[in-house]
Amino acid sequence: MDFDRLVSVMRRLALEAGDRIMQIYDSPDFAVKTKADASPVTEADEAADALISEGLAEAFPQIALVTEEQAASHSQSVKTFLIVDPLDGTKEFVQRRGDFTVNIAYVENGVPLRGVVYAPAKGRLFYTLADGRAVEELGAFDKETVGEQKPITVSVPDNRALMVVASKSHRDAATDEYIARYAVADMTSAGSSLKFCLVATGEADLYPRLGRTMEWDTAAGDAVLRGAGGEMVRFDDHGPFTYGKDGFANPFFIAYAPGVMLVK
Repeated sequence: MDFDRLVSVMRRLALEAGDRIMQIYDSPDFAVKTKADASPVTEADEAADALISEGLAEAFPQIALVTEEQAASHSQSVKTFLIVDPLDGTKEFVQRRGDFTVNIAYVENGVPLRGVVYAPAKGRLFYTLADGRAVEELGAFDKETVGEQKPITVSVPDNRALMVVASKSHRDAATDEYIARYAVADMTSAGSSLKFCLVATGEADLYPRLGRTMEWDTAAGDAVLRGAGGEMVRFDDHGPFTYGKDGFANPFFIAYAPGVMLVK
């Protein structure tokens, strides 16, 4: 894989999708439908998916593509693939809260090696470079010219005063009970894959998720987190978290900065 080209294409497509999403987000009204799993989908999800899918298929026709909005792609059994959530945090989008992201990742042998997370309403863009290191790009986000890239790295956590981030729309009692096992200095809520990025930048130390997610929800954020020195493990046994599972469904997980003393 030509990682220089991959990163360039993923970055550009994420920015283009973000523009399309914001056009719809800023419109007076937009249609919201309900999918078979009872989750919402909007015209922004569908427009961003079409744009990204077409761009990836043109640039990398030999690589399998898995995307949330194309159910036919979910039956694949693949080890190397591109995976897309064109609009993660649709509930945040519908409620106009801004915590939604565009997510594109490249997975090889179960590991998300490269990824981009773009939060267009927040003006934050995170991705892995060709060498795997994670950065946050600052500036105007020109499609063709890369702006200032700020290297990001996870915190050195203080287990006596941890910073925790949890889901804004999917918080439950089980999550609160688990968080209560730690010495928490402060806790914040965030939507979508932004939670991974907050751990990656050191703005949080720990992100536990005791709820249903799919691989397209996590792959790009996980790649950014790993590129910043962070880790992600299964919740049940703290074992490796992998991709390319049957149906692309995830187990519960913990994303964290090394040094956090995980509890069960």
